[in-house]
Amino acid sequence: MRNPSEIETMSAFTALLEKYSKPGPRYTSYPTAPYFHTGFKEADWREELRTSQSPERGLSLYVHIPFCDTLCYYCGCNMVATGEYGKATQYLGYLEQEMSRTAELTDPRRQVKQLHWGGGTPTYLKPDDIRKLMGMIRARFNIAPDAEMGCEADPRELTREHLVALRESGFNRLSLGVQDLDEQVQKSVNRVQPEAMIAQVYGWARELGFQSINMDLIVGLPHQNTASFAHTLDKVLVWAPDRFAIFAYAHVPWMKKHQKLINEADLPAFATRLDLQQLIHERLGAAGYLNIGMDHYAKPEDEMVKAQRNKTLWRNFQGYTTHKECDIYAFGASSISQTPEVYMQNEKNLKKYQELVGAGHLPVERGLRLTREDHIRREAITRIMCDLEMDTAAFGREFGIDFDRHFAEGLADLPPLADDGLIRLEPGRIVVTDLGRLFLRNIAMCFDAYLKQQSTDQPRYSRTA
Repeated sequence: MRNPSEIETMSAFTALLEKYSKPGPRYTSYPTAPYFHTGFKEADWREELRTSQSPERGLSLYVHIPFCDTLCYYCGCNMVATGEYGKATQYLGYLEQEMSRTAELTDPRRQVKQLHWGGGTPTYLKPDDIRKLMGMIRARFNIAPDAEMGCEADPRELTREHLVALRESGFNRLSLGVQDLDEQVQKSVNRVQPEAMIAQVYGWARELGFQSINMDLIVGLPHQNTASFAHTLDKVLVWAPDRFAIFAYAHVPWMKKHQKLINEADLPAFATRLDLQQLIHERLGAAGYLNIGMDHYAKPEDEMVKAQRNKTLWRNFQGYTTHKECDIYAFGASSISQTPEVYMQNEKNLKKYQELVGAGHLPVERGLRLTREDHIRREAITRIMCDLEMDTAAFGREFGIDFDRHFAEGLADLPPLADDGLIRLEPGRIVVTDLGRLFLRNIAMCFDAYLKQQSTDQPRYSRTA
């Protein structure tokens, strides 16, 4: 049994989760994606590619494979569930065209330091097509010998041959979509994957020598409760992956129509979701994982933990990364590219994406060129979310501003967070506490100028807890 002081601590923690649960961005970019606009055209992106070619600056390549065998009802990704494999082989042809056009505008001396395949399900591709796609990339870009190469994988329909093909192609990192091991939860979201299946895939990955394995879990799914999710945590902690990404399910059926297939009455109550967050915090911490922030946990020796300590951690559309020095060139429907000055998103609709590429275009749908104010705000938000502290005087000198005056409105929002123990306000410094790591979105929102604008059509974000 828990002693009274433990129960009191738990109650206070749950009260904080409830207090700070509000809609807010995840800050994989700033300004956030809803502010990208269609006034940014293909010509703008071509000009940015042409003028931003510094041979010393690295590249991070992202490839979006939108296909899945079946539809997971909770999914918030840009994906197409289909049994027609021919759609995937056709898509590879369009990816090849898009990569060729970008490569023509890229300085061949630039090295790819990071590569990631996401989806959908990249391992929807057959093993030979995994090799084929990687061959396309290597033929057009200069992959560094020590490049960090990761791929998302769905354990269902995954064979050992898929993992062999990934390793032969140079992949050294794997992210497994586990979500939840409870059978009732799995059935309710149309993603049935027995524990033995995941254990087998995980075993193959370790045997084949993947350097880092991440497991994705989701809280807030139908029928979840603390007892069932504690069982899931028991199992995955025995496997001891290198990292965990534990996301809160965002129920947005007005955006993702297929989420209407989920019975809202089966979703856990708000109080239960808070208890689940507390359970995760306790169990992963007790198992030795460190909370990097934003639902990401890693072992103490992980390079991401080291980067955070060294203040070299960065945040982009792939989440936390140790490759701040890289531009992102992203390929495929809906993918988002990034240079220091620009964000660009490809056409999201698969048919329109293919039509644009087939007509000889780079498939630009929208984008944004950052203003000086955007740069200042992005750096402030990034330092809070990555460094977990900010030297305000040094920041002011770096950007030639009076920090306190420039951020006066946001700084006025900080004292209540300090009163609740989420931050420490020291002379010339803002420091995120260990508790505050769970509320990074709330802290960062204080520096978001777009959120403070009075508007009737503000973007709708998921809740922070």
